[in-house]
Amino acid sequence: MDEELVEREVAAEQAFVDRVYVQLAASAEQAQALAKEGHSRANLGHEGGLVERDAMVFQAARRIAQLDAAHEGLVFGRLDMDPGLDPEPRYVGRIGLRDANRDSLLIDWRAPAAAVFYQATAAEPHAVIRRRVLRCAGATVVGVEDELLDAEALDQSGADLPIVGEGALMAQLSRARDRSMHSIVATIQAEQDKAIRAPGKGVVSISGGPGTGKTVVALHRAAYLLYTDRRRYEGGGVLIVGPSGVFMRYIARVLPSLGETAVALRSLGEVVDGLRATRHDEPAVADVKGSERMAELMRRAARQQAPGSPREFRVFWRDDVIQLDSGKLSATRRQLMSQGRRNRQLPRVTNALLDQMWRQVRGERGRERGREAFNDEMLSNQAFLDFAAAWWPPLDAAEVLGWLREPEFLARVGDGVVSAEEQRLLLKSWGSADLSVEDVPLVDELRYALGDVPARTDDERSLDDSGLLEGGHDLQELFTAADREYAPTGRAWAPPTHSIEDDGFAHVLIDEAQDLTPMQWRMVGRRGRTASWTIVGDPAQSSWPVPAEAAAARAAALEGKEVHEFHLSTNYRNSSEIYAYAAAYAERVGLDADLPTAVRSTGVEPSVRTGVTDVEAATREAVAEIAGQVGGTVGIVVPVARRSEVNSWLASWPEFADDAPSARAAVDSSVTPSGDDRIVVLTGLDTKGLEFDGIVVVRPQEIEDESATGKATLYVVLTRATQLLTTLS
Repeated sequence: MDEELVEREVAAEQAFVDRVYVQLAASAEQAQALAKEGHSRANLGHEGGLVERDAMVFQAARRIAQLDAAHEGLVFGRLDMDPGLDPEPRYVGRIGLRDANRDSLLIDWRAPAAAVFYQATAAEPHAVIRRRVLRCAGATVVGVEDELLDAEALDQSGADLPIVGEGALMAQLSRARDRSMHSIVATIQAEQDKAIRAPGKGVVSISGGPGTGKTVVALHRAAYLLYTDRRRYEGGGVLIVGPSGVFMRYIARVLPSLGETAVALRSLGEVVDGLRATRHDEPAVADVKGSERMAELMRRAARQQAPGSPREFRVFWRDDVIQLDSGKLSATRRQLMSQGRRNRQLPRVTNALLDQMWRQVRGERGRERGREAFNDEMLSNQAFLDFAAAWWPPLDAAEVLGWLREPEFLARVGDGVVSAEEQRLLLKSWGSADLSVEDVPLVDELRYALGDVPARTDDERSLDDSGLLEGGHDLQELFTAADREYAPTGRAWAPPTHSIEDDGFAHVLIDEAQDLTPMQWRMVGRRGRTASWTIVGDPAQSSWPVPAEAAAARAAALEGKEVHEFHLSTNYRNSSEIYAYAAAYAERVGLDADLPTAVRSTGVEPSVRTGVTDVEAATREAVAEIAGQVGGTVGIVVPVARRSEVNSWLASWPEFADDAPSARAAVDSSVTPSGDDRIVVLTGLDTKGLEFDGIVVVRPQEIEDESATGKATLYVVLTRATQLLTTLS
C-alpha cells in the first residue's frame, strides 16, 4: 500500500479529530460554567433558587461526566454517502457534539443517522459509498481502515475516496486483552446492531455460543436505551446483573466509555440492597438453596412465632381472669397472617389481642365499664405492652434466616420440603457467619414474605387517643414497646430506610442468564415487574443442573412480556484452532452446544499435555511459555480444591513476581489485583464472561468432575482464550 497515501489520509482525519477535541474542551467549559451558575442560584435567598441550583448542578455534572468519559476513542467512524443524499461526510463518535454554529459536528453512535454505520453492507449499502474506521490512541489518529460498499456509486459520483487498510474488525480482534472489557462501538456488526437497536418494550433475548459478543452487545443496548428514552430509563434506573464481582469489574468500563454512568452494576451476591456476598456454597448445597422449593421453606419460616417469644399472657381485670393461651394466640396469629405480610400487621396486633381478650370479659363490672375503658387500661398496662412487643416483634429477613440454623426449627418448617440429608447440608453451610451468594435470594424471599415495617411519620408519632390511626393509638404504643424491647439488648430498632416497594427498575439486563437458579430468577424478577428486559445467555454453558425448573422460574419472572429473540452466530473471541478444540469437546461429552463460526485463525493449535506427574513444574513451564508469547492477560484455571495451592505456587515463582496478583486476590475473587497484573488464578465458574490472551487449564478432568454441570463449566473454560490454550492432564 502507498505509505504516502496512508499518511495523507491519516493527516486529514487528524485535522478533523483535532477540531472535535477543541469543541469537546469548549463544551466542558460550558458545562463548568453552568455548574458555577447553578451554585450561585443558592444565593437568591428563596426556595426556588435552591431548586434551580440542584437542577442546574445535576445537569452540568452529568454532562461533565459524559464529556470526561468520551475522551478515549471519541471519534471512530466516518461515512461517505451518495452525494445526492448527503455531500458531506458523517463522523460517528461515542457522544454527539455540535460546533459553535450549532451544526452537527459528531453524530452519537446511537442516533438514527449513525445506524447505517453498522447496518450497511455491500449487498445493501444504504447509500453509503465508503465506511471508514479511525483507530485512535487518545486524541491521536494512528490508522484508518476502509470498506468500499458501493463501487458503482463511487464511479458515478467521481469523488476522490481512496480505500485504505485491511479491516478494522480483524485488527480489533487481534488486540491484546487487559483486565477490562472494552466497547466495540467502532466494530459493531450488522447482526449485533439489530439486537442493540431492538424495541424498548418487552424482553430482548440475545443468545449465541461463546465469543459472539453477547455481553458487550447487551451493554451497548443499555447505552442505546438510555440515549433514546433518557427520562424513562435514567429516572427508573437500569439494573445490570452479572455472575460475579470479577465479571462486574471486567465490564465496568464499557458503559462509562460510551458516556453512560446512570446504571447499577451488581453481581448476583449484591442484587439485594445492603447485602454483599462473594462466597459460593459447595455445588451440592448450592443445588438445594437454588431450588424453587426454598421459596416454600422461606414462606413457612416467615410465618413462625419468633423463637423465645412469650407463649401466654394472663391478667386480672375487674371480676375476670383473662388468659391468652397457645390456642388463642395461634388463632390470633392465623387471623393476622391472613390479612397480609407479617410486618405489615404490626399496627393491627394490639387490637387483635384486645379483641381476643375482650371476648373473655364476662363479669358484670367489666361489661359495665365497656370496651373503651378496657382498651385504655390495657394500653396503660406495661406488662401487656411488653408482651405484645415480644410476641409480635418487627422482624428482618437476616434474623429469620438465622432461625433456620437451629436443627429443630429447620426440621419442623422443612418437613416435606427438604430431606434429612438436605437439612444436614443446609445446617453445615449456615454454620458460617457470612452469607453466601446462594443465601442472598433466600434473604430476599424472606424480605417479601415478611413485608416492610410501616414507618411512622412525624404526625403519627404525635397522635394520642384521637383514634385517627387504624386501631386507635395502639400503633404508637406498640412501636414504643418495640423500641423498649430491643434497646436493652443493644438492638435499637427502627423501620428500614429501604422498602421492598423501592426495588423496581425501568430496565433489567441479565448476563449469563443460563446460570440463574430458580430462586435467583425470583429475586431478579421482583426488580423487573414493570421493566423492559435484556437477557443474555447460552444454555450449553449453564451451571444449573435442572434447566426445566429454571425455565419455569424465568417464565414466571417475565410473565406477560413480549419476547424478541436475537441469535448471534459468529465467534469473534477465539482463534478457529482453539474453538475447534472446544467444540469437539462439547460434541464428545454430549453438550447440546450452539457452535458459532470462528472468523480468525492464528495457525497455532492448543497444546494438550497428558500424563503430567509434576503439576507445579508443568504449570510453571506452560505459564512462562504463554506469557512470553502474548502481550495481554494469562489465566490459570484450576479446580476449586486446588485454587489456594496453585496461587501459592504462583507467588513463589520469582519470574512472575511482577505479574502475580496478591494471594488474597487469587483466593478471593471479590478483590481486584492492583498494578499491571497479567496472571490470575481462577476457578472454572470464575471465568464466566471473561477472556484472556492465554489460558492454562490445570487438571481439566477434576473441573469436569467437581459438579453435576462440570462438563459445561469445562466447555466454558476452553472458550476463554483468544490466542493460546494449554491443558495439563
